[in-house]
Formats: sequence, C-alpha cells, structure tokens
Amino acid sequence: MEVHVNKTVPITYKMVVDAYSLVKKGGKAVGIDKESWEEFDKDAERNLYTVWNRLASGSYHPQDVREKLIPKKDGSHRKLGIPTVRDRIAQCVVKEYMEKRVDKLFHQNSYGYRPRRSSKEAIGAVRENCLVYDWVIDLDISKFFDEIDHELMMKAVEKVMPENWVRMYVKRWLEMKRVDADGKEHAPEGRGTPQGGVISPLLANLYLHYALDLWLERNYREISFVRYADDMIVHCRNKAEAEQLLAGIEQRLAEVKLRLNKAKTKTVYCKDYRRILKEENVQFNFLGYSYQPRAAQSKYSEKLYTVYTAEISKENAKKIRQEIKDGLNWNNSTLEIEGISEKLNAKLRGWINYYGLYGKRKLRYTLMELDKRLAKWLNKKRKYKSIRRSFAELGRIKEARPRLFYHWQKGYCMI
Repeated sequence: MEVHVNKTVPITYKMVVDAYSLVKKGGKAVGIDKESWEEFDKDAERNLYTVWNRLASGSYHPQDVREKLIPKKDGSHRKLGIPTVRDRIAQCVVKEYMEKRVDKLFHQNSYGYRPRRSSKEAIGAVRENCLVYDWVIDLDISKFFDEIDHELMMKAVEKVMPENWVRMYVKRWLEMKRVDADGKEHAPEGRGTPQGGVISPLLANLYLHYALDLWLERNYREISFVRYADDMIVHCRNKAEAEQLLAGIEQRLAEVKLRLNKAKTKTVYCKDYRRILKEENVQFNFLGYSYQPRAAQSKYSEKLYTVYTAEISKENAKKIRQEIKDGLNWNNSTLEIEGISEKLNAKLRGWINYYGLYGKRKLRYTLMELDKRLAKWLNKKRKYKSIRRSFAELGRIKEARPRLFYHWQKGYCMI
C-alpha cells in the first residue's frame, strides 16, 4: 500500500548539504546515470537545491541501482547495488534523520554501522565472552541483504518512525530495480535492500534488532551475543545449550523470512588450559580475526599453557602479503626507499592499528614479508652478491632512521 505524505516534508536545505558532505567521502563508483562527483560538483549548489526541492516536496523518486558483482572466496558473488550520486545524498538525509531517533533503541551488543561504535569493540567483546562461555555459535545468515522481507521491514520502520514521509521514502528505496552488467532490469519482488545503499546498513540493523536481538534477549537471557551487521557470534555455556539454541535460531530465522547458511554456520568449543574436552571445531573467524587455542607463556615461569584468543586470520594475513607484493614494482631499482615508505606507511598504520589489537605474533610474521621484499629490492639496486649483505644494509638504515617505516616504529619487523 502506498504511503501518502503531506505536501511539505520537514527536510531543510542544510540537511541536504550536510548529507552531501558525508557521502562525498565514500566510494567514487558511478550509478546508473553515470554522473560522477566531479560532474555533480560543477554546479553543486544548483544540484543540491534540486535534490532538496524534490525531497521536501515528496516528489523525489530514486533511479535504479547499478549492479556490480564482487567475487567471494567460495567462488560465488556478492551483489553490490550502486545508487546514483543524487540518491546517495537523498538516502543519507533520511538515514541521518532516522538514526538520531532509532539508534538509541538498538541492543548494546549490536556494533556494526552505528555512531560511536566500532568493529574493534566487537572484536574485544567476543574475546572477553570467550573467556566466560565455553561454546560459540558462529552464525551465518544466507544472502541476508538479498532476502530482507519488505513487508516485515516496513513493519519495523513503522514501529519506530511515525512520520509518513520517512516510511514513503524507505518504501521507494526498497522497491528500486537493479540493472545488471548486460543492462537487464531486475525487480526486487518484495525482498532485499541493496548492499552499497547508504541507508541499507541502518535498515539491516533495524531488521535484525527485531528478528534476532530482542528475540534472544527475551528468550535466552543466560547467553550473550555480539552482532556486527549480519555477522553474529552467540556465546553459550555448554554444547547442549549451543545445539538447542542453534535449532531455535534456525526456526526463528524462518519466521522472519531468512535462512541459515548451514555450510558456514557451526558450533565451536573455546578450548584452553581449563577446557579439556576433545572437540573437532575449536576455531572461528570474526571481522578479520581468527579465534582459536594458542600457546602462551606464563608470567611466572617459562612454562607454556593454552589460551583461547584472537589474532589476524590466515586469509587476511595472506591478503596483506599479497598487497605488499602487488603494491609496488619491486623490480624497479630506480625507486628510492623514501618513496617506498611513503607508498606503504598509510597501509602499514591501518593494518597494525587494526590487527595489532591482540596477539601480535602472527601479524609480525606477516609484516616480515615487507622486510624480505625490501632486502631483495636493495640487493638488486646495490648489485650485492649476497642477500645477507642486503639485510645488513637494511639493518643499518633502520638503526639510522627507525621511523622510516611504520612497522619498524612498532617492532613488527625482522631486522
């Protein structure tokens, strides 16, 4: 049913300008109309006025989204829906308006795409929970953004947003068609919200707030969970509880028109020196980290013991090594080491600040790849006959200029 709106919608020109400033920092991919930010900015004031005028009158209608397929590790593809520049601005206006009113309603264990909350906090919360709870459900929802039911989504929006104009625009964005690489249009048929849409993460959080967060709190007070968008870890006290709860979650997802990805969902035993059961699954990944048993040295002796904690996952360590390899032409002996550090330091800072939160050993081994690349490059540049000589030279450079590379500053190196 179409939601009607008053002639005047309480959207100000300032709200549109503020939204423009926010979304311009995001991706540069163009939408179906092929208008870029550069083209929009040629007459930004006039274009922003047009967006505002249409939004404020209730006459704003979004264009279709351009579909882009992103390859996944399992060989399948994730569908990214890229809105036009103007629609990103319009979505941001409504998203900012909604967020100020609904974010305070969300569960404290929900971390993804929320103001003043971060993936780092979610990673830490899972780590702390693993010290308390023996078992984990590593939950994977099948094609979540593609499967969101529009009728249930609108019920959730209506529950928290009494304004007709908000509901009208949300409904229009849900009903946008997507256009694939061949130019073929695909209607949503009552399901899905495009990944890539500015408002989609907020809608996803709202959907799962009612679908799972409140349901878990109401029916399973003895457990804990951490959710980052549709990535969810549920902590249980024992195996029987985990298996029973997993069955309950599967049934609940069916009730809200979602499906469990059984191939990727699993129960995991958080094995450490206190937990001695022999279980097959003792490892899971969350937000780029691998949680699993690891050897640690006692503070009081040289004795090793087993802890259950987080470090960078194998997949992300491999990605970093690949980025180091592909980030420069290491065969170019005309490069200078200052240019290399300038090219890589921003990435190094990002990797270390994120993956160096916990368990630094694996990250250190990963970033040693850069020192190896530097030594080989130096060997070619100086025409040394021995790689040992290159490492010695690199060591002298580090001693003289310890802040040249960010990983040198932080001790993630082999020299």
